Amino acid sequence: MSDNRVVIFDTTLRDGEQSPGATMTHDEKLEIAEMLDDMGVDIIEAGFPIASEGDFAAVSEIAKRAKNSRICGLARANIADIDRCWEAVKHAEKNRIHTFIGTSPLHRAIPNLTMDEMADKIHETVSHARNLCENVQWSPMDATRTEWDYLCRVIEIAIKAGATTINIPDTVGYTAPMESADLIKKLIETVPGADDVIFATHCHNDLGMATANSLAAVAGGARQIECTINGLGERAGNTALEEVVMALKVRNDIMPWTTGIDTTKLMNISRRVATVSGFPVQFNKAIVGKNAFAHESGIHQDGMLKNKETFEIMRPEDVGLSGTSLPLGKHSGRAALRDKLEQLGFEVGDNQLKDIFVRFKELADRKKEVFDDDIVALVRAGGGEDAENDHLQLVSMKVVCGTGGPAESTVEMEVDGADVTATCEGDGPVDATFKAIRKIHPNTARLQLYQVSAVTEGTDAQATVSVRLEEGGVIATGQSANTDTVVASAKAYIHALNRLLVRRDKVGEGVDAKEVSYKDLA
Repeated sequence: MSDNRVVIFDTTLRDGEQSPGATMTHDEKLEIAEMLDDMGVDIIEAGFPIASEGDFAAVSEIAKRAKNSRICGLARANIADIDRCWEAVKHAEKNRIHTFIGTSPLHRAIPNLTMDEMADKIHETVSHARNLCENVQWSPMDATRTEWDYLCRVIEIAIKAGATTINIPDTVGYTAPMESADLIKKLIETVPGADDVIFATHCHNDLGMATANSLAAVAGGARQIECTINGLGERAGNTALEEVVMALKVRNDIMPWTTGIDTTKLMNISRRVATVSGFPVQFNKAIVGKNAFAHESGIHQDGMLKNKETFEIMRPEDVGLSGTSLPLGKHSGRAALRDKLEQLGFEVGDNQLKDIFVRFKELADRKKEVFDDDIVALVRAGGGEDAENDHLQLVSMKVVCGTGGPAESTVEMEVDGADVTATCEGDGPVDATFKAIRKIHPNTARLQLYQVSAVTEGTDAQATVSVRLEEGGVIATGQSANTDTVVASAKAYIHALNRLLVRRDKVGEGVDAKEVSYKDLA
């Protein structure tokens, strides 16, 4: 194997599936294996054949279907496990038996074996596996907590017995990167026959260093990384496949190693594994998390709009995404809002953008995420008019309602620059609010339409309220959106009153108000 080639050994279907609650069905395992095979994974550890009839059947079928990958099965250090494993993987054009035993003092105590007894067992079982299969991997479980002299001794035994790959597992995620690199380097330098085998690394993420430890091990001379999609695995999980392959790709300047993985398929398989395993990917997870290519900060969004390289070290397209996401939230700036409006087909002037931006910030303070439909609602609710020129403006309001009596609404409005407050009771909070507004601004307008609709999902969704008023043949419609339905209702009602005043003023004598359109009055 080339010195700069790193073998990717995926154990999603074995170690990953051991996560409590992550069990996959037979068909789901076949589907994931096919995706791994297609993506270019070198070795797929398809399962633990002796664990159950279902696992045996899945490994056997995956072995029969594999087109590119080597198919591996796991076996404990006993003859029955190894025979059962071979029966499952022998159907593959390229196969492997992976056998292991715990070598640290804690793990030797479980079967109550002396060092010599365990050494004999390792020689016996690895030899048996090699007699069945030419490609054998051996792992000293909990290697990173095994005595140095003993670890060197048993690795030498496994190599002489026929192992072609020696995997060094950091079973409990205890190692730090410098230790990981140093351990592999020293083993290769010390153990007789080490130059004739491939050293592998299998790191758990208990201290959050699995990926760092795996890459450090490669720096120390390992040429196989064992990993899982999304870092799925027992306890805190394993080294994540997507993290190591993208790290090797992005930082090829200091890590000059390559893999055969087609990274454009990473996002697709990540999402599928999350679905079938029932383990969703955290939003801020590297490479495949929802927020990995999302920028909400106004400074970041402005930079991204000018040059994507300012805040992205890789392209979204490299992992199978269509592009960068600029989700709008309370940290977003005007540049991102204008860009979003243009994407949605709205061309707005500076004054209108200023008005929309103020209302957007108010909304973003109340909502965790602002969706496209929310932005559309803000544009439509604004009506394209400058609020500073409105005759009537809402200043504040407070509503009391419930089962104890009639609703009461206190509304403060600015009428031609003067603050006016009124309190009214009504049949519900909206009725009470409309009455308070009419008390502040007496009018004879008749309510023709009152309509409420949710813009997006969730209890924090914006409500879009439409109000249509008619007075003396003049008709005006107002609209507003707010996460508080009553506030949206008040603003829509006031908006309609303002438009009614504008239309009434512009309708001259002898003109039928019904024939005058909004466009004519713009």
